[in-house]
Amino acid sequence: MGAEVGLDARTGALVELSAALARPDVEGWRSALEAAAAHAARAEIEEALLQAHLFVGFPTVLDAFIAWRGIAGGETIGAVAPVDRPGDGEALCRAVYGGVYDRLRDHVRRLHPELDAWMVEHGYGRTLSRSGLAVETRELCIVGLLAAAGHKRQLRAHLHGALNVGTPPGRVEAALRVGIRAAARAPAGSERSAGTDPARLLAIWGEVVDRAGRDGGRNVEEESCSST
Repeated sequence: MGAEVGLDARTGALVELSAALARPDVEGWRSALEAAAAHAARAEIEEALLQAHLFVGFPTVLDAFIAWRGIAGGETIGAVAPVDRPGDGEALCRAVYGGVYDRLRDHVRRLHPELDAWMVEHGYGRTLSRSGLAVETRELCIVGLLAAAGHKRQLRAHLHGALNVGTPPGRVEAALRVGIRAAARAPAGSERSAGTDPARLLAIWGEVVDRAGRDGGRNVEEESCSST
């Protein structure tokens, strides 16, 4: 796996790893972990794995850490302390969602108040506000993962979110294409999500770019207001 044009080798390897976690393919995880180990720091790789639990669940991340221990050996370095400061999650969530932050919170609260609390306190606070990865890198990893998984609504939100936190469009598109390629590498015989159609995913990106251009890059569409 080479670095996607538009992404440096380190970021590309972390996005590739995140995208690989969207599929139940342990051998694919190992390959992505080995590539990441050649380009990224151990703490960065572990942060990418940790944040993935928000999107693929604890069982996948636990198994991925087992594979990672087989490659890296030893115990986690534990260099990054968890975030537990009131307001960190709200500040990051607002930065990602920009002008629709309040609508997002209202929407999720209507789905269930606990989802709203967990999204901000656990998702954006204790997980995504950790210092082990820059917010831009976190968003690029999320874009790659969501594209590979075919979660179109959440993908749209985080494409906007990556732009909102200052990521150049070329890097966002590169992460998207990593996810598209990861979906295409699904193991033979495995079921592929209808949401991973490359043309549709690229069309979503085109819509995001058009909307960002009209709104100065600081807005997210109404239909995106339903995702961590």
